[in-house]
Order: sequence, then C-alpha cells, then structure tokens
Amino acid sequence: MPTDIFAQARFIPVSAQKLRLVTDLVRGKDVVEALTLLKFTPNFAAHPVSKVVASAMANGEENFGVSRDDMYIYKIVADEAPTRKWRKFGARGRFKPWFRRFSHITVILRERES
Repeated sequence: MPTDIFAQARFIPVSAQKLRLVTDLVRGKDVVEALTLLKFTPNFAAHPVSKVVASAMANGEENFGVSRDDMYIYKIVADEAPTRKWRKFGARGRFKPWFRRFSHITVILRERES
C-alpha cells in the first residue's frame, strides 16, 4: 500500500465553487508540473491551492524522503466551510442577505511507481 502524503488548508476565504475550477486543472498531474501551471493561472483561487500543494510536497520531502519529481497529486478536494451570514438593508425596509463563503482544501500526494 503506497503512503499518502497529506496537507490541508482550512477556512480559505474563497468559495468552494471557485476553488474547484482550479483543483480540476491539477488533479492527477505531477507536483512540479502542477505548481508551474498554478503559478501562471490568472485565477484568484490558484494562489491558496498552490500553497497547499507546495506544503504537501514539502511534507513528502521532509517526512517521507520522497523526491519531488516522483510525487503526483492523487486526490485534491475543495469542500465548503461554514458560511458567515451578514445582513444588508435594502430599499423599502427590505433585508438582503450577504453570504461570505469559506472553504477547506485537502491535498493527498502519492509516489509514482517506478
């Protein structure tokens, strides 16, 4: 059974829907290739995803002794976190909800079978 290299970022102030657009780009790719792709992605959500992938890569190098060239993104998910709900008052006494969405990013890397 291959070992899973794990990293997680919680309460990222970006909606999970926007993060999923970025995580779908890098799923299944090599770590170095994924980081290069995220570096040049003009999406705002690419920065937190690249930080989590880099953290997982560093965990693999330090804790498991795996070379960064041998790792690939086995699983990457963006889940919804609790939503902060604020009020905004509109015209004619109406109430307008204002949702501040957060999300959790989980990255699992594995070593390529050689």
